[in-house]
Amino acid sequence: MPPSVPSPPRRVARTLRTSLFAQVTCALVLGIVVGKLWPDTATALQPLGDGFTRLIKTVISPLVFCVVVVGIAKAGDLKAFGRIGVKALIWFEIASTAALVIGLVTANVVGPGRGMNVDPSSLDAAAVQETTGGGHLPTTTEFVLNALPQSFIGAFADNELLQVLILACLVGAALLHLGHTKVPKILPAIEQAQEIIFAVVGFIMRLAPIAVFGAMAHLVGNYGLGVMRTYAKLIVLCYVAAALFIALLAVALKAVTGLSLWKFLRYIREEMLLALGTASTESVMPRVMQKLRRAGARDDAVGLVLPTGYSFNLDGASLYLSIGTLFIAQAVGVDLSLGQQVTVVLVLMLTSKGMAGIPGSAFLALSATASSLGAIPAGAVALLLGVDRIMDSMRVVTNLLGNCVAVFAVSRWEGALDTDRAKRVLDGEDTSTPGDDETGVGAEKALGGEKDPGSEKDPGGETGAEALAPGIPAQKPKELKEPAPEAG
Repeated sequence: MPPSVPSPPRRVARTLRTSLFAQVTCALVLGIVVGKLWPDTATALQPLGDGFTRLIKTVISPLVFCVVVVGIAKAGDLKAFGRIGVKALIWFEIASTAALVIGLVTANVVGPGRGMNVDPSSLDAAAVQETTGGGHLPTTTEFVLNALPQSFIGAFADNELLQVLILACLVGAALLHLGHTKVPKILPAIEQAQEIIFAVVGFIMRLAPIAVFGAMAHLVGNYGLGVMRTYAKLIVLCYVAAALFIALLAVALKAVTGLSLWKFLRYIREEMLLALGTASTESVMPRVMQKLRRAGARDDAVGLVLPTGYSFNLDGASLYLSIGTLFIAQAVGVDLSLGQQVTVVLVLMLTSKGMAGIPGSAFLALSATASSLGAIPAGAVALLLGVDRIMDSMRVVTNLLGNCVAVFAVSRWEGALDTDRAKRVLDGEDTSTPGDDETGVGAEKALGGEKDPGSEKDPGGETGAEALAPGIPAQKPKELKEPAPEAG
């Protein structure tokens, strides 16, 4: 007797029950409908999205700390970690500059602000001040000093990722220096803490559909869909420019690693949709780190490149800022020369690096750029107040993909990428987790997913004696500081 086939309603119900992608998609559509039909009620739903983002932020700093410390200790080579950092910064600068140039070229060709003939004196400059809260972008000196922690606990309390990264590097270096014989219990404890954090992430991710519903309903209810008609040319240009940049990323990823960006996008489709719904890349950072490690990127590369990219590699923001600057100039009738546009690129290369985590940072960067040119009235930045929130989706997708491509590219450059495994995972042929990557099992269970092979054993299948040795890599490094002891 052939097995019974579930009816369509049952298949739909099972998909909604087990698939985070389906849940978030439904929440996204429902949020748009509620925002359109009941805008007054919808604007009160923003706390649903904000609450979810707050919960995720509580685990980001300890997760980054654990991943980086374990990555350094198991790679057994602090010099390799330093090389990864330098190569990441080089990649970030190239990618950000490419985004700025693409933005300027497309804005010159299309001219989204031409013909608007806006009188700057008619704009409400005070609205920009209200949006930014009177803040300012840090200077280069302030940025460097702010990256250095004042206290161990303070870096975690303030959720300062760069400070946490520095602390993690110091602790990882100390573990390598002392060796597993002097501090035999520290590394296993950090690994176990990492498992707990991933399990907590799994529990929080159950709330993702609610967060997406609240955030999307608030967006549509507060801003409406009419703003898209008013700024249609600018919006379309930004999204087309983002698509061009993503195509460039796809070519770069294929050339450097041989991997397909489309397959990777399908691999992280749940995280991408969640980031779109909440307009935040931080909300998916723990899950993306987990998936990058599963796709063959070594722990130390993931732990350093991805969090650093959140401050240094804002490709989507760079695109938006370059297009926005020319849009404002064109709208008020200012024709920027080639020299002034080169100045725009140079200024934004600096200001975009200090934007992360600062309220109204886009307007602060635009104001700083306008002031440096001396030709655009600072109050003209208010032109973008009505459309800025609509651009979040473009910035989120481009920033997230840019940082993920950076992880793969730098990992390949440093020899810290298992390319064969990456291809199997992106093709859907390998769903197991490498080495100690079973730390994600708790998260997968919490999301109702299938249990990964080997999840019943200790992380990485290691015995207690093996777990104590920093010299045993999760994935094969180039060299070992000290020989690994035999198990047992």
